[in-house]
Amino acid sequence: MRRAFYGGPLLGSVLGLLLLRPAAALESRTVQLDDIDYRVVDIDLARETLEARWRDADGAAFASIDALKHWGEQHGRTLRFAANAGIYDRQFQPLGLYIEDGATLRPLNTARGSARSGNFSMQPNGVFYVDRRGRAGVTTTQAWHDHAVDARLATQSGPMLVIDGEINAAFVEESESLKWRSGVCAKTPQHVDVVVSLAPVTFHAFARVFRDELGCRDALYLDGTLSQVYTDANGYAGAPAMMVKPYAGMLAVFGDR
Repeated sequence: MRRAFYGGPLLGSVLGLLLLRPAAALESRTVQLDDIDYRVVDIDLARETLEARWRDADGAAFASIDALKHWGEQHGRTLRFAANAGIYDRQFQPLGLYIEDGATLRPLNTARGSARSGNFSMQPNGVFYVDRRGRAGVTTTQAWHDHAVDARLATQSGPMLVIDGEINAAFVEESESLKWRSGVCAKTPQHVDVVVSLAPVTFHAFARVFRDELGCRDALYLDGTLSQVYTDANGYAGAPAMMVKPYAGMLAVFGDR
């Protein structure tokens, strides 16, 4: 005998639960602007702890996401997300302010070089931070200097991509400088977006992703050419592996094994 199927209230309840399911605390997705794809990792700080990691307990730099992943496994922690934290100098030290676990390991860099001195010197540069109450933000270096935040983690890099809703005026829309690029913003004090381009792009195009696609009022450039992001769900995205060099500081989210 043919058995009839009825959706009934049970099916409706299941569908209702699926629709009401909260968004993931750490979500990796791809957005597109002008035919270029970008990987966006959204981190909900109300449910995830974002960390900064540069060196291990013996003072040795992790230098790579793979090394950070291995370190986590040795300590019973699963690496769920990682990305390079910012620009560094020839001694493989963060070029500007770097705060990890509330300790200032590198001071604020207020030198104002020309753009020819490198991306960090393009003005204004800035700081991404998470304070001791778990609230994230991006601010210019000058604003940090004037009103320093009591931060749990912070990384200084540059240039600022978006300042108070406006694209950095130093960017040339028709520029021929195309690089893989990474950056960060705090859409709200509880939601951080880390972004990497999946192809070489200009500064102006990269800034538009933050302003026009993600709705970020302030966004900071992290680095280019060598930038990647990693999530345990989707693996690596960003620059080709052959272009990746040792990192000085990384942003990371771990989960218990």
